[in-house]
Amino acid sequence: MTETRLEITELGHRGDGIAITDTGPVYVAGGLPGETLEAKVQNGRAQNPAYLTQSPDRIEPVCRHYAACGGCSVQHLAEGPYLSWKRSLVEKALKTQGIDADVTQTIAATKGGRRRAVFTATRAGRAVLLGYHEKASHKLVDVSECPVLDPTITSALKGLKSLAADLVPKKGELRITVLSTTSGLDVAFEKADKAYDRKIPALSQKTVELDLARLSVNGEVLLEVRPPLLDMGGTGLVPPPGGFTQATHAAEEALSELVAAGVGKAKTVADLFSGVGTFALRLARSGNVHAVEGDSAAIAALDRSLRKPQGLKKVTFEKRDLFRRPLVPEELEPFAAVVFDPPRAGAQAQAEMLAKSKVKTIVAISCNPATLARDLRILIDGGYALHSVTPVDQFHFSPHIEAVAVLKRE
Repeated sequence: MTETRLEITELGHRGDGIAITDTGPVYVAGGLPGETLEAKVQNGRAQNPAYLTQSPDRIEPVCRHYAACGGCSVQHLAEGPYLSWKRSLVEKALKTQGIDADVTQTIAATKGGRRRAVFTATRAGRAVLLGYHEKASHKLVDVSECPVLDPTITSALKGLKSLAADLVPKKGELRITVLSTTSGLDVAFEKADKAYDRKIPALSQKTVELDLARLSVNGEVLLEVRPPLLDMGGTGLVPPPGGFTQATHAAEEALSELVAAGVGKAKTVADLFSGVGTFALRLARSGNVHAVEGDSAAIAALDRSLRKPQGLKKVTFEKRDLFRRPLVPEELEPFAAVVFDPPRAGAQAQAEMLAKSKVKTIVAISCNPATLARDLRILIDGGYALHSVTPVDQFHFSPHIEAVAVLKRE
């Protein structure tokens, strides 16, 4: 296999540099636009690259685990070009659907670090490893630091490994979801050894010693020292164990401000794929909101938060699988605005119903530019005008990007 000279011309959607050759694109892990290198090419990927020139945008990674860990892909790119690349991911996805939109500058929403992290733990002989998988591998990187995390999570890594040692199965992997809340860490273990119940006293003692707010194992709350509270725009909420929340508090605030601005003065709003009510509880400060969500635990958490007087307008909620049973035009008629924030798969069925509705304003939030673009195409074809698209970066150093789009029926 001979060496090939490559010139990287762009950064791909997964964070790899891309060099165009006569035989097609070659992907260079860790490569940046403007760099030249020599490498052997195998299956379209550069092997053991030797750099001849380097980009002025290249910087030193901030984490000692970066070379192996699969959690981050672009720590080596300077902040300005990095945010521009994130913006380009949204622009390119829209163009694939024939949407020529003026995408605004990316909002950097990573301040304070990620408050929600998902770790993996496994056995390695007598030792227990806790961390993230290596790049393109099932091997686990045993992390001692993680610069993208909230410092309260990083400082708890040693204690979390101690808990994991009591729960990791003899074979397979243990999943740990950690959420930093206003009252402490909320820790949920999944796929734990089934014999964990005989260790409950020891696990409870460790929970107290580590000053965790709550410990859950395989869906069972073992000990709640304090309710793990989140502040949803002035409304307190206790999320379900291991449940979905926005990754950073800064991003939650940025997204909420964009959603509120998009909804404007609408007095009746439907919040679809509402989760625990991240947007619904904030929007209810100024209008009536109907929240629709398919996850029972998320709806139950929203219900509990509404049982205390919060100074909100009327909030109603409904458990419903919007993939199978989207709200139809007749059900959408009472609402002046609709907000939807689906999982990565997007909201195609619901977008098709919205395209047939008379709703004046739609605000779409997505963590997947490809499915967002598809859903926007449906709405535009249904007569909506795309007013704005704003990328929000809460997944620092990763190829993931959030975006908020506002549409109006003219």
